[in-house]
Amino acid sequence: MPVKPLHFGVIGADRRGRISLLAHRPEDGMHVVAACSLTPERLGNYREKCGPDVLLTADYRELLARADVDAVFICSPDHLHEEHAIAAMEAGKGVFLEKPMAITIAGCDRILECAERTGAKLYVGHNMRFAPVIQKMKRLVEEGAIGEVQAVWCRHFISYGGDAYFRDWHSEQRYSNGLLLQKGAHDIDVIHWLAGATTRAVSGMGKLSVYNTLPRRKPEEPQPTVEFDRSHWPPSATSQYSPRIDVEDHSMLLMQLENGVQASYLQCHYAPDDQRNYTVIGTAGRIENFGDHSTGEREASVHLWNRRTGYARDGHEVFIIPFSEGEHGGSDPTLIADFVRVLRGGISAGATPLDARNAVAVGCCGTESLRQDGGLRAVPARPA
Repeated sequence: MPVKPLHFGVIGADRRGRISLLAHRPEDGMHVVAACSLTPERLGNYREKCGPDVLLTADYRELLARADVDAVFICSPDHLHEEHAIAAMEAGKGVFLEKPMAITIAGCDRILECAERTGAKLYVGHNMRFAPVIQKMKRLVEEGAIGEVQAVWCRHFISYGGDAYFRDWHSEQRYSNGLLLQKGAHDIDVIHWLAGATTRAVSGMGKLSVYNTLPRRKPEEPQPTVEFDRSHWPPSATSQYSPRIDVEDHSMLLMQLENGVQASYLQCHYAPDDQRNYTVIGTAGRIENFGDHSTGEREASVHLWNRRTGYARDGHEVFIIPFSEGEHGGSDPTLIADFVRVLRGGISAGATPLDARNAVAVGCCGTESLRQDGGLRAVPARPA
């Protein structure tokens, strides 16, 4: 039986917005027909990949006015997610909303209310749930390989903080709230998923101690093109950082989950390497990943310790994670396929919009804690 064609638009088509091109599959009846960016000159690849008739615009309202757009990818800066998602759903479009859902808890709740009121299909892009490393860890937990989960730890090393987050809008609270949302929303959601519960209370500690000391460009100077270049090391060897920097470059959260599991999340934006390292400890063992995705140069692995031992570097069993094609360890293509399945009436295998809201809520409350007294903050449930 032939499937109904799907036509997509993308708001915030530069950088992360290019994930939308994974949905341009004419052979499967899927077409990107409109792309919006405040820098339309960067959208040439959309015309090249999607054909001469693709709409390129700087006004997202022009895109939403098109009757032939069935669904919209929203990959604009974080502080615009709420405005763009609500406008798209009010216009009758399905929505793929890049994480974080919004930069405030209230913003997330307004998005959820709009989805329920309009009946629009809302999907939040938590691709980490589809990462092969995380999928393997989840299967081991579900199989009982470590008994009942009691603790989850995540250390997040980010070597490219100076390339990505301290040269543009991410560096300002008014646009991002803090990097516990922009980066940590992924990991908070994964912690919830592995532990089988959401966070009821969180405390935080963090500071800005490196990027605030480095040479910045003047407000009138243009933002440099982002380049992920490993020669940009250490951070003090480069310049042209954002004129305004008021978000933390090092943060730590302690989380008490509803089911009794306790968790921690640590994030550093001036580490020399980049990886996420998860440890899940249960009543009968623990698992830990080394590398968060396999590449053509190195393999990621998940290690299982399930007998009492002294120091055992590799554990008692090692699971090599095969290389997968696609960005973010192959999770992006799977994420887009899941979104398309939802648009066509299927059930998502990923995070729900409520899951996405709960990740933001923890990030917001943890950020409030670390910026004030470091005390415990209750994470509010969504209003009935």
